[in-house]
Amino acid sequence: MSKTIVYSVNVMFGDCDPAGIVFYPNFAKWMDASSLNFFMQCGVPPWRELVKTTGIIGTPLLEINTKFMRPATYGETLQIHTSIDEWRDKVFVERHIVKRGDDVLCEGTEVRAFCMRVPDSDRIKAIPVPADIKALCI
Repeated sequence: MSKTIVYSVNVMFGDCDPAGIVFYPNFAKWMDASSLNFFMQCGVPPWRELVKTTGIIGTPLLEINTKFMRPATYGETLQIHTSIDEWRDKVFVERHIVKRGDDVLCEGTEVRAFCMRVPDSDRIKAIPVPADIKALCI
């Protein structure tokens, strides 16, 4: 398991469709932002710093699964509770629970990998989960 970090989002008018309901891709955008926030709040430097010191470019998304239960609209503040459910050799499973107060609006899981660039190539490759980063997050 891991720590749980809460990231707040203020829903704006432009986040909503014509019916005033949050347009579903915005939940994915907020979960992505919450993923980076999770690592930074755990003490991991931003990816732009890690690439300079370790070569790690970030944690690209490999798989996403989202379940929507309740709608949200502009003027509301949402809390995204982010934790890591599972650490594997080269990937990890991150869980996001989006709440408005005590109401769960959305649950999402993401499979991500720590990656570096392949030298002399445009490609990237997954690397083993760095033990120091994992230690900061549990």
